[in-house]
Amino acid sequence: MADRNEEVNKTPADEEVKEEIRDDQILNEEEEEEEIVEDINEESEVEKLSKQIDKLRNDYARAYADTENLKKRLTAEAEQTRKYRIQSFAREILPVIDNLERALQTKVHESDESFKKGIEMTYDQLINALKNEGVEQIDCLNKPFDANLEQAIMQEKREGVESGVVIEILQKGYVLKDRILRPAMVKISE
Repeated sequence: MADRNEEVNKTPADEEVKEEIRDDQILNEEEEEEEIVEDINEESEVEKLSKQIDKLRNDYARAYADTENLKKRLTAEAEQTRKYRIQSFAREILPVIDNLERALQTKVHESDESFKKGIEMTYDQLINALKNEGVEQIDCLNKPFDANLEQAIMQEKREGVESGVVIEILQKGYVLKDRILRPAMVKISE
């Protein structure tokens, strides 16, 4: 009977309190679940952001390296361009030098001696101007043949000369700093 008295003594207000307590417990459990989900979401958001930061850092490093490489390449190309800027002009002027040398080798009458002196002065100025820009004549006479600098046109047997030595220069060769403008055409010993 005691149980009945308890049931009788229970009021609707007690029932409401119990329901509120249950509702509060359910709400608390839901809030806890939401907090856990939020924590998980925050952790995954942090992970995503960390990955994105790492990716952006990597992209930045690559872009910086690419920029530095481009800068170095452009600097090297500009240096090469400055170093060999006269190359095409020098190649075009070599036949003029050849013609001036031929003119200087011809015998002239005494009355034309001043004319020859003018040609010689012009030749010397042209050679000096080219030397100032790094154009040099290939010196190969009486030296072993070098296929990188010379082109053998003829061979001739000569006594007292070793085989493969340049014995005559048929056309002078020229280099611009470390590049060949024109190989020397030579006759070598057999």
